Amino acid sequence: MKKETLALLLGYIANQEKEIDRLFEVIKCTEPTNNEKVVYLGYYLHNIYCAFEDMFKETVKAFENRIDDPSKYHRELLKRMVIEVPGIRPQFLSRASAEALDELRSFRHMFRHSYMYKLDAERVKALKEKLLRSIVIVKSDIDRFTQFLRGKIDTSTEKRDGSTYF
Repeated sequence: MKKETLALLLGYIANQEKEIDRLFEVIKCTEPTNNEKVVYLGYYLHNIYCAFEDMFKETVKAFENRIDDPSKYHRELLKRMVIEVPGIRPQFLSRASAEALDELRSFRHMFRHSYMYKLDAERVKALKEKLLRSIVIVKSDIDRFTQFLRGKIDTSTEKRDGSTYF
């Protein structure tokens, strides 16, 4: 894999981390005290999962780990982040991170597709609290993965045809 591909992915992840941090600050400071705040918080919980998912999509794309079944794409994408691809890349997420994010993924799906559904304030609040507890683990996993990318960028040697040795 070319250094440029890895460097682009590293830059993309850094950009998404900034967006995730911004969204997280809004989530952290929002209390679902009335229906409008519940919807507002639900919107930001939806968006933070989308930001994580975009990061995972770029990772899969960079390492050419395509997902063939579009009907299970979102679930399979998250599952792919937990597995190591031997000789290609380490796991991106720990099981603990994936479990926390899977609940956000499920909520995002419901939020996006349930037009006549009223958000359950207790569920939204519980999801916020779970995110507050798990964000440290998720961020640690992202840091570990970006360290892997940095290491590959620093140690790879380009061949004449532009590909790299790892």
